[in-house]
Amino acid sequence: MISQRVRRPAFNGWPVTVVILAILALYFARLVLIPLALAITMTFILAPAVAWLQKIHLGRTVATLIVISVAIGLTGFTGSIVFNQFLSVIDELPKYKENIVDKAAALRTPMQGTLRRAADTVSELSKEIAKAPPPAPDQHPPKAPTPVQIVQTPDGLYYLRTALTPIVAPLEIAGVALIFTVFMLIKREDLRNRLFRLGGLARINMMTQALDDAAGRVSRYLLLQVLVNGIFGALIGLGLFVIGVPAATLWGVLAGLARFIPYAGTIVVGALTLLLTLAVSQGWVAPLLVLALFAVLELIIGNLVEPWLYGSHTGVSPLALLVATTFWTMIWGWAGLILATPLTVCLSVLGRHVRYFSFLHVLLGDEEVLSPAAHFYQRLLAMDQDEARTIAERFLADQSLREVYDQVMVPALSLAEQDRHKGKLDEARENFIFLSSRELIAEFGELEPNSEESRGRVLCVPAADRADWITASMLAQLLQQQGFVGVVAPEKTLARMTVEADDILCISALPPFASARAQALVARFRTRWPRARIIVGLWGHSGDVERSLSRFGRNRPDRLCTTLEEVVHQALEWREPVAESKA
Repeated sequence: MISQRVRRPAFNGWPVTVVILAILALYFARLVLIPLALAITMTFILAPAVAWLQKIHLGRTVATLIVISVAIGLTGFTGSIVFNQFLSVIDELPKYKENIVDKAAALRTPMQGTLRRAADTVSELSKEIAKAPPPAPDQHPPKAPTPVQIVQTPDGLYYLRTALTPIVAPLEIAGVALIFTVFMLIKREDLRNRLFRLGGLARINMMTQALDDAAGRVSRYLLLQVLVNGIFGALIGLGLFVIGVPAATLWGVLAGLARFIPYAGTIVVGALTLLLTLAVSQGWVAPLLVLALFAVLELIIGNLVEPWLYGSHTGVSPLALLVATTFWTMIWGWAGLILATPLTVCLSVLGRHVRYFSFLHVLLGDEEVLSPAAHFYQRLLAMDQDEARTIAERFLADQSLREVYDQVMVPALSLAEQDRHKGKLDEARENFIFLSSRELIAEFGELEPNSEESRGRVLCVPAADRADWITASMLAQLLQQQGFVGVVAPEKTLARMTVEADDILCISALPPFASARAQALVARFRTRWPRARIIVGLWGHSGDVERSLSRFGRNRPDRLCTTLEEVVHQALEWREPVAESKA
């Protein structure tokens, strides 16, 4: 007996391995990558200024040094003003000691009623549990030795070292990032050309588009962020000045700067401003106004202004940006929190232009992953008629009913037909999809009135199954709105009808399995009504129309259309040839 080995497909886990190795590299190489990422971001911001100075015939090195010096000077000047005002606020806090004591006393107001009795009970139980057990009568607890502790009086150098230790690491990163920025600005073209050479000359077109896209999106985002945060800080400063908070300019500047740190910055500055207002105000009106000012402005800008401005410029969805911000913060700390948006934009652009990283664009991008037709079909598969109707109605709000049928419902029915013939669609879902589609067609037909003109009759003949019947119903409805008598007439019904010479026969066939049936119907109709005009609607057909017509042989239809709108236009053209020629 010969034993046969069954070969099982090996698990291809290289994408997971690559992602894990990339995360490990980002974490362990953060001391180099953080300054490099900061330098790239600063290069995006300062490169336009350097380019402008070069246009007035300054050298690259001189222009870079001027821009860097101005940026450092402005940063130092702003920082000194903010620091001095912050010190003045701290110096004035003792003046408001009485207000602080009153607010603290008000917050410590004792509880009354049931809550008070419950709190007292918990406190008494805690004291009983904390009591040490009494010693036995015949034992005396040993006397504990007195501990000896050597206390060293700290000097001024100790306090200075303690104060500077938390800011040494950020200053080191800022210094290295500054050096990287200078060299990147000076050698910008050289670095770009080396990147092209590294990627290969065969990919130079793709890399050029990717770099231009990334640079444009990041630069526009940073510019818009500076504009939005500046306006936010100005409004905060103006509002605090009207409320009467001391050093309103300081808190306005801090609020604008803090918004560069997503999510956390505004909360920190708002909390500090609220604490100051609690200290200096006599009552509770001013603190509540400060709280409302920060909350209302942040809600308006964060939920209305920023999505409207940033959405088309960054190409990153808000949820993806939130997840990416959490990820980069966990990997790189405060630097990751600041750099989260530029880095996420670059990753999304990478996925947009490089096929191997397309999953990044799917996960991070703000574009619709599913087409309206696929989304509509997916909700029908989930037997969710309400959301499917919402998708169609949302599309109908901006498009015509013809476009809804041609771009949403007909492609969805085509997907259903493919799954049905492959045996992937169970009977319950099949019935639900077709029934729901017919109900939606009936509802949409009531939205637009039928025309009162009389343009003749169009007999819409389903080629085969229920999907062809539904598309024929869509066509009949659109024709009725244009003044035709649109009638859904299956072949058996058509055999009992009298077909006039000016009637139009339209065979509704939904690929991929109704084409042969449509050819047979055309042959029979040509034999029985040789003078009738025949249209074959091969809905969604993407092949060559002339080649498809040649397959009908000598029994060719008068027209082969791929959309419902084409059939309506053709019927109008046959009924009004004079008006069409004059137009």
